[in-house]
Amino acid sequence: MQQQYRLAKKEDFNKVYRFGKSAANMQYVIYYKPNAQIEHFRLGVSASKKLGGAVVRNRLRRVIKEIIRHHADDIVAKYDLIVIVRKPAVDLDYHAAEKCLLHAFKKAKMIKVK
Repeated sequence: MQQQYRLAKKEDFNKVYRFGKSAANMQYVIYYKPNAQIEHFRLGVSASKKLGGAVVRNRLRRVIKEIIRHHADDIVAKYDLIVIVRKPAVDLDYHAAEKCLLHAFKKAKMIKVK
């Protein structure tokens, strides 16, 4: 994922957690907060140690970032987003993960209406 699309600083994460809104399904939680200072969206991914070892967590992060990369044009701009991975997402293949993640984004109304 390109650097301009990353949400990396701890204070940015804390602002989104504290002042943002959330939507969830069984596999993912989406936190989102408007940010008028940017032209696009910024994404952070959080995967707890409860999900498994580093290999499992990094694989989940890579899959989520790849899904977001493919659907970047459909995601609403000028928002900071955090995706939190829940335990049921560990067992999903790519296509099921994509379907569940897009469902969570639709619940959060973060997908542009075409």
